[in-house]
Amino acid sequence: MAPPSDLPEAARRRLAEGSFSSGLSVADFAACLSMGLEPLGLVQGFCAMQWSAYGGGLLGGVMAQPTVASGGYSEVYQCPHGFVTGEHRAWGQNYEQTWVESAWATGFASALSRMVEEATALGAHGVVGVVDTETPLAEAGVAEFHLRGTAVRVEGAPTHKGEPWTTFLAGQRLAKVFEAGYAPLSAVATVSSVRVWANCVTEYALEGTGGVFGGAGQVAEVDQVVRAHGAARDLARARVRTQLHGDALHGADLLATTREHGPGDLEIQVRLKGNRVRRVAPFSPLPVPQLTVALS
Repeated sequence: MAPPSDLPEAARRRLAEGSFSSGLSVADFAACLSMGLEPLGLVQGFCAMQWSAYGGGLLGGVMAQPTVASGGYSEVYQCPHGFVTGEHRAWGQNYEQTWVESAWATGFASALSRMVEEATALGAHGVVGVVDTETPLAEAGVAEFHLRGTAVRVEGAPTHKGEPWTTFLAGQRLAKVFEAGYAPLSAVATVSSVRVWANCVTEYALEGTGGVFGGAGQVAEVDQVVRAHGAARDLARARVRTQLHGDALHGADLLATTREHGPGDLEIQVRLKGNRVRRVAPFSPLPVPQLTVALS
């Protein structure tokens, strides 16, 4: 279909040559062109995942034991006191929610795969500037995963027959990776989820009191929560290493969040993402960009 005749000549020429979409900023778009990466189009992937909640809660004022069949990290915290009342939390537990982690990994991988399929259909060599969003839906244990990026083709390179590479990087950050002699392979991401069921000592600390044995001016770590955070970080790092297959992780971004589901019931989630890269050449400075607009 020919472009309308009432459009400017430059616009008619662009439409006649074929149009494309892009998720890049102007600066990142220019950087891609300077690296010989031709943007082809905006590609996206989506997935919605649901996982079941565990059992457990407060029954008659006493914390009921949660259903734990994960086989992952777990620690039990016993009551250090010499007596127990009906309201006393005689024990606590930290444990890894492997079913949450598995559902998250499946959702992210599915959305990434669908984005790559769109890039493959465009004949792309890679996808740059990947943006990932995760949106929980109310309290239903459902999360939506949406990944989008800009498919690119290496100018002058033969038709790519394999799976396009992906990266969260774009613009100058991507240029520096190429300049250092590394090539992006894939965007990697993982999540770890640790549940904290507080024992009596942790409960008193989270409430800001020392409990029946507390006194004014006490300063102490909340050991159960500290150890849960440390375990969640270790789990996330270990899981990302398995995705690297011996390659390097560049541009790592770690986000830890704590959510309170009820009194003494916390969920600590650590999300770690980055770019799997591999050295393919020695350091080689990129050509200095040439001015395209003269200001004087």
